[in-house]
Amino acid sequence: MRVLVVQNFDNEGLGQIGAALAEAGADIDLRKPYDGEALPRDSSGHDAIVLLGGAQNALDDEKCPYFPGLLDLTRDFADKDRSVLGICLGSQLLARAYGGKNQIGGATEFGWHKVSLTPDAKSDPVLGALPESFPIFEWHDDTFGLPENAVRLAGSVVAENQAFRLGRAAYGFQFHFEVDSPMARDWSTCFASLIAERHPHWAGKLDDEIARNGPDADAAGLAIARAWVATI
Repeated sequence: MRVLVVQNFDNEGLGQIGAALAEAGADIDLRKPYDGEALPRDSSGHDAIVLLGGAQNALDDEKCPYFPGLLDLTRDFADKDRSVLGICLGSQLLARAYGGKNQIGGATEFGWHKVSLTPDAKSDPVLGALPESFPIFEWHDDTFGLPENAVRLAGSVVAENQAFRLGRAAYGFQFHFEVDSPMARDWSTCFASLIAERHPHWAGKLDDEIARNGPDADAAGLAIARAWVATI
């Protein structure tokens, strides 16, 4: 199993997805196109693709001139029934790739927030075993409309579209299910100045937030990661 991982921003790691891929014995091919690394021409050398998050918006082709090629590559994976996973920015790019309308701004969520599954999620192979609602880590300002033929799987008060599926195994997740409690602590350190500008009380309440939400969020995130890996 060879999985292409597209990183779009420094310190945006795989987290619990990496743990699930390691359990499955996957060979990870990490590319950083924002840092000048080339992307494959097509999906032929990989069984799946993961599109990680980033501070960019999904329409930012000027700052990220690799975006159009990444959209083509993503469609190639999905159209050939290879598993696709987009997280946060990655989900917004997946939506864009199939005609979903990107909304820039107006949907800010940060920290652990509750998401609720839709009725369609009950029969979904990735989300079907999860509780109807659970806390999960969020960090975004943008959102998106669903592409045609997408199955809406989860939403929240702020962002109606928190998870969707296209075809058999192309999944977009607005929320960061890969972020477990240790990774949340790491991000709180790595991005401390950025967080402090917009959420000045975060550092002081991090321990309480982890104690209240961490166990349920970590369990949900790992379950999602393992179930997606099982689609490859």
